[in-house]
Amino acid sequence: MSLKVEFLFDFGSPNAYLAELAMPAIEQLTGVKFEYVPVLLGGIFKGTGNMSPFDSLRGIKNKPEYQALETERFIRRHKATKFRPNPFFPVNTLMLMRGAVAAQLEGVFKPYFRAAYHHMWEEPKKMDDLDIFRNAFISSGIDIDKLIARAQQDDVKKKLIDFTNDAVSRGAFGSPTFFVGKEMFFGKDQLRDVEDSIVEQTRQPVTKTA
Repeated sequence: MSLKVEFLFDFGSPNAYLAELAMPAIEQLTGVKFEYVPVLLGGIFKGTGNMSPFDSLRGIKNKPEYQALETERFIRRHKATKFRPNPFFPVNTLMLMRGAVAAQLEGVFKPYFRAAYHHMWEEPKKMDDLDIFRNAFISSGIDIDKLIARAQQDDVKKKLIDFTNDAVSRGAFGSPTFFVGKEMFFGKDQLRDVEDSIVEQTRQPVTKTA
């Protein structure tokens, strides 16, 4: 049975954007592909009583500066040269995340995903404004009107809620969250442990010969 490795993401998390840039190298090394699972970060925060670092670090001396330093180190290590802070942060991502579920169901997830991250963290825009949202995806060649309509359907809404509730029930409290089998890891800085866990769990047992 193949190992299931999941990447739980919300487009509103800059750390999820940065983490995803490092994932192809892990896939190449291990031969295991990540499964991309859209979740609604606001729903996870509500379900766990958590809040974003934007809110939780406000007024704390030194820690925000240190976290910014760690982010810069991660950016240098993984050559994330396209990353730009979004001046409209925090952005309500409900439209974006319903769109991600719709794109998965319609078989256009990869181009939608790349376009969403481009307009959130490479050429950042206020992606919770419907007109800006629509024009951004049109500029990336996405049939966004079809996905907007699909995203309003009950099965899409329910699927996003189910993904989010399942994440909370399994221990998630933010994004990015990774599951390697049943093992959970949180944050972009845990990717080395994610890689180690994949290698450990896919290692073939040594058969001793007589």
